Amino acid sequence: MKVERTIYEKEGKQYFAYFVKGILRGKEVRASVVPTDVGGYTLLDIVFGDSNEAELINTPFEFKDEASGNVISGNSFTVRSVDENGEIYECKVKPNKASDKSLLNMLMK
Repeated sequence: MKVERTIYEKEGKQYFAYFVKGILRGKEVRASVVPTDVGGYTLLDIVFGDSNEAELINTPFEFKDEASGNVISGNSFTVRSVDENGEIYECKVKPNKASDKSLLNMLMK
């Protein structure tokens, strides 16, 4: 899967929006992703470089909550690119909203 970026304007300034596109039940959808912290936006600029797309890496996880005994599972996401010298650039991202999380989970199936 690919993460794409596009420019948008807000209050006279330009920013990048990051998203994953796909089709679910014949409908085009976009799931917005954001870095896990504020400094991640600079890191995403480095990962994307001159390109407007990068690879989305999905890493499933599972652990047991010792207090309740419940098993908690989910996915963590990383945006990755590789330059012409084979150097790998990565940034952890997360879904922007709960609906984006649902869309990403459906797209991953």
